[in-house]
Amino acid sequence: MAKKNKNEKPALSYSEAERRLREGEPGRLYLLWGPEEYLREYFLGELKKKCLPEGEDDFSFRRLNGPELDPNELRSAVDAMPFLSERSFVEVRGAELNKLKEADRILAVLEDIPDFCTVAFVQNAQFEPDGRSKLVKAMRERGEDVSFTQQSQDKLIRWIVRRFAAANKHIELEAAQRLIFISGDLMNRLIPEIDKISAYAKGQTVTVQDVETVANHIPEAVVFDLSDAMAGRKFNTAFSILSELLADKNNEPIFLLSLLGTQMRGLYAAKLADERQLGVKGVMDLGAARYDFQARRLLTASRGFTREQLINAVRICAETDYRIKSSGGSDRELLKEALLRIAAGEEKREAD
Repeated sequence: MAKKNKNEKPALSYSEAERRLREGEPGRLYLLWGPEEYLREYFLGELKKKCLPEGEDDFSFRRLNGPELDPNELRSAVDAMPFLSERSFVEVRGAELNKLKEADRILAVLEDIPDFCTVAFVQNAQFEPDGRSKLVKAMRERGEDVSFTQQSQDKLIRWIVRRFAAANKHIELEAAQRLIFISGDLMNRLIPEIDKISAYAKGQTVTVQDVETVANHIPEAVVFDLSDAMAGRKFNTAFSILSELLADKNNEPIFLLSLLGTQMRGLYAAKLADERQLGVKGVMDLGAARYDFQARRLLTASRGFTREQLINAVRICAETDYRIKSSGGSDRELLKEALLRIAAGEEKREAD
C-alpha cells in the first residue's frame, strides 16, 4: 500500500464531489479511484453529461486506454477543439500513474489543459495513488482527487431498498443487513445478487431466508461463520467450513489465512470493547467492524473465547503466515494445523 504524506490533503468523498459538480462547473482535471466501481462509473457518467450534454461524439470526446500513456496522444486529445459543443472531454483509463515512464512529459500536458477541456483519469478498483509521486502530487494540487469507497450503513441500505423497489419488491431491514454481510458492501457486487434474489423471492417481501438461499457468500462472510462455530465449540462444523473453502480453487490458503487472521484480530478488539463495556460503538471505533450489525455479531462471538485464547489465535495466524511464506510445507496443511491450534485454545509456550 502506498504511504501517505501527513500533509497531503484528503481525497474528496463521492458525496462532496457530486455536490460540487451539481452546484458548479466541471473542473479541468479529475483523478477517480477507489474500490466502489458502481459509484465511480455513475459519477463519471454525470461528469460527461455536464461536459457533453449532447452526448459523446468523435470530435469532442476522446478515450485513451492502457497502463502506458503516450504524452503525444494525450497532448493531441487535450488540445483538440470541441465541435458543436462548448467543452471537450478526455477519459484516460487504467494508466499506471504511480510508475509512468514519461511522467514529466505527461505532467507538462496536465499543467496546460485548456479552459474548454476536462480530463478524467479513471483508475481500476485496486489502484491507490502514491502520494510521493510527483505526478500524483501535481494532479491533486491542480485537479479534484475523488476516492470512491464503501458507503455508510444507512446510505447503503437505502440504496438496496431502492434497487429492490425498482423490481417491485420490499426487503426487510434484517434481510438487507444479511445481504451486506454475506455478499459484501460494494454496490457493483450487490447488483447481480439483488437481481437474483428479486427473481427468486415468491412474494412481495424479500426475507432473510431468500437472501440466505440465493445470494453469493463471499469468503469473508464464510470465515465469520467459521469463527462463530469455534466460539460455540462446534469444531466439526468449523473444520467442515474450512474444507468447503479450500475446495474452491479460487481460495488460496494464504488468502484464507489472511481472512482468519483479520477475523481473530476483530474478535480480540471486540473482546476488549466488551470487557470495557464500550458496546457496539467501541467495536466500530477500534476498526473491527464497519457496520453495527457486524459489531454485534463480533461481540457475541468474542464471548466464546478468553482474551488469552484470542491473543494466541492472532499469534498463531502470524506464525503460520511466516511458515507458509518461508517453508516448503503444504500451505493447506499449515492452515489446517493453525485452525487446530486455535481450536485447542493453545496457550502461549513458555519458550516464547
